Amino acid sequence: MTQAGTVAALPSVPSGTSSCSGHGEGTSALPVAHPDPDSSKGRQTSPRRRFIATASGIVAATAASTISDLPSVIAQAKVQWRLSTAYPAMLDVLHGAALQLAKVVEETSGGRFRIEVFPGGQIMDPYACFDGASQGSIQAFMASSWTWAAKEPAFSWFGTIPFGMNGEGMTAWCYQGDGLKLWEEAYSAFNLVPRPSVPIAPQMAGWFRKKITTIGDFKGLKMRIAGLGGPVITRAGGTTVATPASEIYSALERGVIDAAEWIGPHDDMKLGLHRTARYYYYPGWQDTGTLIVFGFNKKAYEALPVDLQRTLDYATAAVHTYALADFHTKNAIALERLKTDFKGKVEVLSLPGPALRDLRKLSAEVLREESEKSPMAKKVYASFSKFQALVGPWDRIAEGAYQQLVAG
Repeated sequence: MTQAGTVAALPSVPSGTSSCSGHGEGTSALPVAHPDPDSSKGRQTSPRRRFIATASGIVAATAASTISDLPSVIAQAKVQWRLSTAYPAMLDVLHGAALQLAKVVEETSGGRFRIEVFPGGQIMDPYACFDGASQGSIQAFMASSWTWAAKEPAFSWFGTIPFGMNGEGMTAWCYQGDGLKLWEEAYSAFNLVPRPSVPIAPQMAGWFRKKITTIGDFKGLKMRIAGLGGPVITRAGGTTVATPASEIYSALERGVIDAAEWIGPHDDMKLGLHRTARYYYYPGWQDTGTLIVFGFNKKAYEALPVDLQRTLDYATAAVHTYALADFHTKNAIALERLKTDFKGKVEVLSLPGPALRDLRKLSAEVLREESEKSPMAKKVYASFSKFQALVGPWDRIAEGAYQQLVAG
């Protein structure tokens, strides 16, 4: 696109003079044909005059193009947003996804739209970013929806629920089912626009200082656990603590808690959790299909030009793909490290089948009770359950049977 200011740089052509001054080609700004003694027709334009005509046309066309482009140039004001995550900068998959969003948005908008990203605690408390974006002190945040389930119980289903869908199922529910539509409806009451972010699933069941053999081993256990997994542990006789990521290591290391779940091998090792407890259990029944959310201030989002709204929407989808690959690969590498570099110090174990079945029964009770806490939660619970029933049989046939085969 021609830049504003080019018009002023164009040479002025006084009336009655040539656009190529100093060549003594007459007084008209346009070429005049003269008889050519070599022409059989007697009237042709010389090569020099043809050049002048062409050059004059280009200058005129450039000027016209520049003038017509001016309103577009002026209208393309640059947009600057601030985004706070709920995570420390060391968590490269989580906080890194927000940095990736900013990079994609800036590149695809040609620099018109920039997002400045801050880790949790730098400009606000990690648990304050939802309210910050809702109230407009920042334009965006990235965190887990269930963190603010006290505001709206339905938020739990958008992050993850115990024994819920896997990551593929959650993504399908959002984009092919009613998931994103319901998410937008729930967030609208808080002046926010949600978009699916990092898919951090499947996860691990957590780090334990003692072995788990039955559901009874949870009795009296103090555990850092988030989301609706917390009420399930409480129902099993344990005590739950909601601890920010940056404080989990010290709490487990000092014995303030007996167990802690965070995410998976890569992120857990970033926090140093493998140095605090011996027993590392799977599967992550409490976090089967976790989706982190990008939340945008609704007024700021709607104030964006339509093309920048679409840029932001597609950037979140791109980050979802990048983060999925990042999460999958880094956890595979970290698991191998645990088994080799920390052999004899860490035991990677499966929770016993009977304990998992008991946890599932307790989870069903918790989910039913939570779904009755608000009309929105009831609606989301029904949609989620219906979609899980749809994709579950396909998961078992297509992936479950295959995984059992290769594991054998």
